[in-house]
Amino acid sequence: MSSVRTFSEAERRVLRIAQDTLPDSLAPFAVIAEAAGMEESEVLELLRSVLEDGTVRRFGAVLRHRQAGYADNAMVAWKTNRGEVDEAGGRMARHPLVSHCYYRPSSVSDWPYELYTMVHGRDAGERERAIRELAHASGLTDYVVLESVKELKKSSMRYF
Repeated sequence: MSSVRTFSEAERRVLRIAQDTLPDSLAPFAVIAEAAGMEESEVLELLRSVLEDGTVRRFGAVLRHRQAGYADNAMVAWKTNRGEVDEAGGRMARHPLVSHCYYRPSSVSDWPYELYTMVHGRDAGERERAIRELAHASGLTDYVVLESVKELKKSSMRYF
């Protein structure tokens, strides 16, 4: 059984900064360390340890797809049999225009779609080509395209 990890106030300051946009600096972890009242080596060790013990699953950049020129986006819901989810989902997840791919069992009888992909394109044509490629690669042909009309929120969870 895993235990709940506790953090010092300085560690909380580091994590609060690290969960946001990193400082624009050649040495961002030194900037974080100074703001938190720690040494850069302590910041790096803290971040390594939370990754290693699973407290944090990943540490990486977030691409704002609209700002990067991928303004045509849609969630595609796919009808699939549970036995083909891993294979079809794995093929879809590898597509370069798919940012999210996940399985959610449906509890509603009139909604048979359980595999979801978020597909991004520079325009509707690119997005539609990607969806056709996904259908071909996965063998799934029954799907619904839920087009993004307006982005209401785009942020990561904030824990500290």
